[in-house]
Amino acid sequence: MNKRSVISILVLLAIYFASYVLVRQTQQQTWEKDKQVYVIYPENKFLYFTFRPMSLLDQKLTGMPSHIGEHR
Repeated sequence: MNKRSVISILVLLAIYFASYVLVRQTQQQTWEKDKQVYVIYPENKFLYFTFRPMSLLDQKLTGMPSHIGEHR
């Protein structure tokens, strides 16, 4: 791999990570039933599946779960 390819991959990974952090910070909701904070993804499954790998890692590191749609 040349230097330009490596830099491009690192930039894309940084954008992915920053996007996940933005979604995580703006989509938090505390569920009244268990008083735990969740990341609530919109009903659009695209965001959920795009950030699913990162959310699994995040949940292991921080314990903050996530799911699609509002609590019921």
